[in-house]
Amino acid sequence: MINGRFLSTIARKQFSYDILNLVDMRTNMILPGFQDLLFSCNSVPEEGRQRVREFPAEYMVTVVLLIFFLLTACGPKHRIVYERRIPPPEKQEVKKETAKEEKPSIQKIEKRETQQVQYGVASWYGPDFHGKPTSSGEIYDMYQLTCAHNTFPLGTVVMVTNLENGSSVELKVNDRGPFVKERIIDLSYAAAQMLGMWEKGTALVKVEAFGPLVEEVQRFTVQVGSFIDESNAQKLADQLRRGFDNVYVATVETLTQKYHRVRVGQFETKELALNVAEKLSQMGFKVLVTNR
Repeated sequence: MINGRFLSTIARKQFSYDILNLVDMRTNMILPGFQDLLFSCNSVPEEGRQRVREFPAEYMVTVVLLIFFLLTACGPKHRIVYERRIPPPEKQEVKKETAKEEKPSIQKIEKRETQQVQYGVASWYGPDFHGKPTSSGEIYDMYQLTCAHNTFPLGTVVMVTNLENGSSVELKVNDRGPFVKERIIDLSYAAAQMLGMWEKGTALVKVEAFGPLVEEVQRFTVQVGSFIDESNAQKLADQLRRGFDNVYVATVETLTQKYHRVRVGQFETKELALNVAEKLSQMGFKVLVTNR
């Protein structure tokens, strides 16, 4: 019985002989052509040609195979080419900014007839009087824009300006006071908040009286600030326009002063105005809902 390992050895030797014969056959075919190609170059001198003829065939085979492998390695490789269709760029519609076109608002200036102007110290009163009757018979509400004055007729509308920060607010006189010397007006808690004086308690103010309030049926609006300096009013209005519609500056002109009131919206009902007022309040603004 013939050993399998012996057959394997014979097969390997036979394979090696076949490879050598193949290399010898290709050598006989390649070397002459390689030599002819090399000798065809005029730049090769006779001495170099003689050396090529004397070069051993075994080494020449190695050189030829090395050149062959180098050429095949540097040659172009077969790659899968696919056509990638790039969709044509979509025509992008130029979207016009839907930013609300601020119509060049013709600022309406409301003119008021000034009856009297006073300068002095203002204070405010609140919790101890909240819910109690005032001198006019109305129930005092510390969250409404009212004030107490000793000489102005009840129902008089006054514009109070904090001379320390330039803010102002329009109030209705519905009570008597203050009863402290050197103070000319007592403000509600809400008015003191709007003027930025409720923490300090008092402030130097200007009080300008217009006359009795004429009640009119009109829309509600939200007032965010009132200034004697128009630039401050415009800065606040520009800030509010980033998040709210229909922001405007309403100006009241008297014989001595202009008051620039920053307001948001015109609402049919008080409830709608209160919704906007709540948003502004949550953003840190001191606001009031008014219909005048």
